[in-house]
Amino acid sequence: MALGIDSGTLASLQKLRLEYGDMVSITKPNGRLAYFINDAAEVRRILTRRHSKYHKGPGFERVKMLLGNGLIVSDGDVWRRSRRMIQPAFNRQNVHRLMKVMVECCDRRAVHWAELAANGENCNITSETSDFALELILISVFSSDYESRIMTEGENPFAFLSRDSTRDLSVVMKVRHLRELLQSIIDDRRAGKGSTEFDFLSMYLQATDKEGKPFSDAELLDELMTLIVAGFETSANTLNWVWYLIARHPEVEAKLLVDAAEHLPNVSALSAESLAAMQYTQQVLEEALRLYPPVWLFTRRSHELDELDDFDVAPDTDIYLSPFILHRTEHYWSDPERFDPDRFAPTDKPKKDRPFFPFSLGPRRCLGEYFSFLEMKVHLGLLLPRFRMQLVDEAEPELELSINLRATKDIFMKPTER
Repeated sequence: MALGIDSGTLASLQKLRLEYGDMVSITKPNGRLAYFINDAAEVRRILTRRHSKYHKGPGFERVKMLLGNGLIVSDGDVWRRSRRMIQPAFNRQNVHRLMKVMVECCDRRAVHWAELAANGENCNITSETSDFALELILISVFSSDYESRIMTEGENPFAFLSRDSTRDLSVVMKVRHLRELLQSIIDDRRAGKGSTEFDFLSMYLQATDKEGKPFSDAELLDELMTLIVAGFETSANTLNWVWYLIARHPEVEAKLLVDAAEHLPNVSALSAESLAAMQYTQQVLEEALRLYPPVWLFTRRSHELDELDDFDVAPDTDIYLSPFILHRTEHYWSDPERFDPDRFAPTDKPKKDRPFFPFSLGPRRCLGEYFSFLEMKVHLGLLLPRFRMQLVDEAEPELELSINLRATKDIFMKPTER
């Protein structure tokens, strides 16, 4: 059975689960042994307690072409060193310092959406959420260097990342140009030029390993590209689906408006505490991530012997884990295709027990998870009370199953000011 990162693989894995259950042994065309694992306990064990027995699996070649050997792609000692160096940048105190940027990016969207509404024009919500998230992560990384060094030609040179999902050889030259641009900004920062404001680049430049060594230029470039791509795609795709789901469920929209009115009645009320109190908004985001996890398929390859309940895992075995399938498996989630944010209402049961891993689990869990939830809460809390979005086309969007889960066609909406 051929397995890649495409719609055919999803169909194959779904069929295997229906026929054989949640633990399936597969022989690939090249003779390599593989397992598809949809058992929640085994998934958790592989990603947490047994994570050291596995490296990244098949399908990461295209990611590596774009990101180099950054945190998402690297393994072993290289990954551990980078993770330790980068982790302090994402502590909550640092992320909270970037909330002003989140508000400013929302304000710019609001001005544009008000113009569209006044002119009776449709809003391409897919493009809008991508532009919002990309602008936000770039300003969070480069602060004022974003305007003075990146946007000098009017068009965002990173924009193709949100427009082109192929991640094939056609992007190599564009990526090379971006890396040259980033290198020039790094050179200036190291020379004491450029922005002196707080941003992710300043934190990455200050980071050192246990021996006191900073990132080399090559390492820093890889980690910056990883941060930019991962930092906008997750939030952009999730917000795209959230606006779509809200438009389909007016009862959810009504509760979100109550949540925003109570905790975020105006911009001056915005704080880490007020955002944390927006519990229903958090539930909506988590339910959207359940249905549309940004990375729909994780792969691992064993590099030493492991044991699962039903199988021995020999070295060099491929493992396939799909949040998309697990999140829609009926014996873990009742009526799994239904959008129901109340699934994530607070209960006595610990959150960690849920079969839910849109940001992965364990040591490789996404460092930017808190940043992403914060920016999405700011986005919804400030923009939804100002604009009502109606779907132009009620048809359910088809899925583009590449590295990230997207809609095959952009989603258009008609905005009106409330």
